[in-house]
Order: sequence, then C-alpha cells, then structure tokens
Amino acid sequence: MDTLQASGTVQTLDNLVADGCNLTITGFMGTGKTTVGRMLAERLGRRLVDMDERIEAEMGKTIAQVFADDGEEVFRQAEARLCQALAQESELVIATGGGTLVSAENQQALAASGPVICLVAGIDTILQRVAAFEDRPLLPGDRDEKRRKIERLLLSRRAAYERIPLRVPTDDIAPTVVVERVLDMLAGNNEIPDMTRISVPTPAGRYHICIGEGILKQAGRLLANRSLAKGKAAIVSNSDIAAYFAEALSESLRQEGYAPVLCLTPEGEAHKTLATIHSLYDQFVAAGLDRHSPIISLGGGVIGDMTGFAAATYLRGAPFVQIPTSLLAMVDASVGGKTGVDLPQGKNLVGAFKQPAVVIIDPEVLSELPGEEFRAGLAEIVKHGILGAPELFRQLEEEGPTNLAQMIADAVRVKVDVVIEDPFEQGRRATLNLGHTFGHAIEQVSGYRLRHGEAVAIGAVAATRMAVALGRCAPQTATRIETCLERLGLPTSASGLDLDDVYEMMFQDKKRKGKILRFIIPQAIGDVMIIDDPGAECVQKALASVLT
Repeated sequence: MDTLQASGTVQTLDNLVADGCNLTITGFMGTGKTTVGRMLAERLGRRLVDMDERIEAEMGKTIAQVFADDGEEVFRQAEARLCQALAQESELVIATGGGTLVSAENQQALAASGPVICLVAGIDTILQRVAAFEDRPLLPGDRDEKRRKIERLLLSRRAAYERIPLRVPTDDIAPTVVVERVLDMLAGNNEIPDMTRISVPTPAGRYHICIGEGILKQAGRLLANRSLAKGKAAIVSNSDIAAYFAEALSESLRQEGYAPVLCLTPEGEAHKTLATIHSLYDQFVAAGLDRHSPIISLGGGVIGDMTGFAAATYLRGAPFVQIPTSLLAMVDASVGGKTGVDLPQGKNLVGAFKQPAVVIIDPEVLSELPGEEFRAGLAEIVKHGILGAPELFRQLEEEGPTNLAQMIADAVRVKVDVVIEDPFEQGRRATLNLGHTFGHAIEQVSGYRLRHGEAVAIGAVAATRMAVALGRCAPQTATRIETCLERLGLPTSASGLDLDDVYEMMFQDKKRKGKILRFIIPQAIGDVMIIDDPGAECVQKALASVLT
C-alpha cells in the first residue's frame, strides 16, 4: 500500500478518504479534472466516474449535441440528477463538469458524500488547454472570443468555486505533481478539516506548511502529529504579539502534553542582533530546554529569523516551529529555512539554514495586524505573482484574490516550488530577491522608517524600470506592476534619501559577488531573470527614478 510520509507520521492512501466516502474533483474547464481524477482513482484503487461521459452515455449524444438539440437547461437537469445519484454511491472518484458545482444543491450533495477538491488555473493556461477542442459548447469563436468568454464565465462562477475550501493550482504543473498535492491536501484535511497542507521536501526530509482559519488553537496537535518531543517548549515572541496570541498557543500546547515557556525579545528590526540571540540563549538555559525541546517562533519575520537562528545554534540544533503572525512572514520569511540576524554593516549578514519541523499559518491572526503592515505583506505577494503566478497577479491588479487563505496558499506555493529546486540558494532561488537589492538598501538608509515590504515594493519598481531600460521588459508590463502596487496602497518611490548613500549601501548586500551587484528583473509577468553587473550608470539611473 502506498504511503505519504509526514514528520513522525505515516498516512496510508486508503485512509485519506474515510471508508465509504467519495472524492470529487471539480473546477473550470481545462484545469485537468478528468486527467487528475483518473490518476487519483488508480492511486486510491477506486472507480472513476466522469460525469460528462456518464451523461453522454445516458443521453446517447455528445455534450455539444445536447446543448445544440435540447439546450443547456436540459443538460443542467441531467447533471443535477446524476449528482444526487452519485451522492448515494460510495468509494468513487468523481470528475465533474466545469459548471456542475455552480449549483449550490449539486455542491451540497457531493460534499455530503466526501471531500471536494477544486482544481484552478489561470486564463492563459485554460485557453491553451481548450484551444484545440472544437466541442466546447460554451466556448464558441476564435481565440480572442474564447478568452472573453472564459473571463466572463470565471467571474460568474467565482463565488461557487470560492465555497470550496480545498483548492489546488494546476498552472505549469505536471498532472503527477497535482495528484501528489491533492493527496497531501487530503492528508491535511484528515488532520484538521479544511486545512491546506503543503509539503516541502528538504535535503534532510520534508516539512509541512499548514494553512487554515483558526488552526493556531490546534498548534499543539500539529506538533504532536509530527512527533515533536513532549515536555518543555519555548515560545519566542515580543510582548505586543504575545499579549494577543501566546495564551491561546500555550493552551493548545498544554492540551497535548507540552510545557510552554514564554521567551521575550524586544520589538523591531533594530533588535535583530547577536545581543538579542544571546538573551534568548540565556532564557533557553534558564527554562531547562534540551536539544529535543521545540523552539517556536510566534511573530513576524524578525522574530522568525532570530528564533530560527537561535534554534539552529542552541545545543547544535533544536526543533524549530514557525507560527508567523504577519502577512509578510506568512508568505516569505517563514518558508525556506533561511534564518539570521543583522550586523551594523547590513541585513542578515550572519545566519544559517534551519528548516522548520512545521509552519503553522492561521489567517485569523491577521485581524490584529495594522493596515499598513498588511499592505507591506501584499508587496511580497505581488512579487510572487510576478515571479511565477500570473493568475494571482491578475487577481491582485483586478478584482482581488478569492479569499485570504487561498491568496496566502497561492503565494506560498510559488516560493515552495523555487525552494524545492534550490534549497541552498545556489541558482533559481535568487529570483526570490526581486526588488530586494534596491529595497534592502532603501530600507536601511531610511533607518527602517520604511517597512520591509514597502521598500521591496519600491525596489521592484526600480528593478522593473531597469529592465525596461535594458530592453528586457515591455513598458506596458512596468506600468502594470506599478499600477498594481499603487492600487494596493504601496509606495513606488521614497523621499528624503540620498542617492549616493543608498547606492553605497547596496554594496553591503549579501547577494553581491565581490563588487558585482546582482539584480532580478522581470521580463514579463511570470518570467524573471538574474542579471549581474548591469553597470553603475544603469543602476544609478534606476535608483534615481524612485528617489524623490
């Protein structure tokens, strides 16, 4: 029997879907429902029911002929009857039509019979996949007309798809990988209902990023499920964040047999220093932590970076758990295992790679986040959209993401895919630094008056303008990026900073090679490249364009 290995646990495939339950795969046309459904049925040892094929067999004609001869309403009635019938059967994998679960009654019927997974993809992906098919009754016309129809249909069905909490993107992903993500999501749903679980392989094994509303109160269970040693557990936070969340976290730990100890650090980037790490060591020793004691970060990126570095070096390494409380940390700092502290000469100049045992992301905690901090986190999500999620970027620049948890999951997956390919930042992972070479220097010269996300937004604009100047990026793309950032309330320029000071600070960036600066520039949405040493004049011109 196939198994899914989690940290300290083994899930067999036959218990991912409870006995007797069905598994329904739905989503818009072209997202891969039938292909993925067939592969899942084979993996799970179940029978696949393709609803469109079943209706064609029962009516003796193709779906296109049903629409032409009898009308869409007759087809939808047949769909509804089949949903009710399939809900009475058991142990099926059901692949629905693209519009089947737009009906709330259909969705309720199939959801009552077992988990429902919604596959999602961007417009360009969908258009490419369906362009070759002439029998799509809802997509007549040439390519441009098909695109307009897809856009309208997606908008009209958006609310229905949003009602499905378990969603898996399929853009630029092989069906075999989609299947693995569905299975892992089912394992997460078995662990905590409606929780998204993203697996991150590492050189030493794997860990999970768990995303779900309210799961902070289940943190103890998530640690125990991964066999983290019971007993003393350190919660590292600052007094402001601890006042909101430490007791709920502590109670969840106590319920699972852990003895939480709160270890406090000062607030802010100015305290992200070796002196603060020394203070944490003292608190760990005083608390009696051993090398098996979980060390839990409860806070934003600064807390996460420091806690991870302390966990990596205390007793030569103790288990590390990330519970980010800022949007920026959720989608960036908590993923990938990079930890560290600042020196006076620059950011993150001392650090280590320390992979977490688990990352626990609860979007509910963001209700306590100030609006300006939330917007700063959106800068990293825009960055991830530019890097590898064109549909996420389109949502951000237009009607907005489907929901907060899904936006976080989509952004996290971009970083996870990069980190899996390049765990130690030897190649592609450097692309995650889009906007950072400019942004880090701007952030430091501002005396951290500008938040990290705000500085990254400004840095991304500078990098995009550099790309246009180098002939690597269309001006329209640069306009889209700047307009999107402005729409989200993010800055695209900084005032009161001296160009020479910022330029000199860029040479303290840890990503440089000697005196050669490295930049990530966009060529298109979803396509970026690494460029070394574009020339001092080019760099200074791009920098000057964002300093007012």
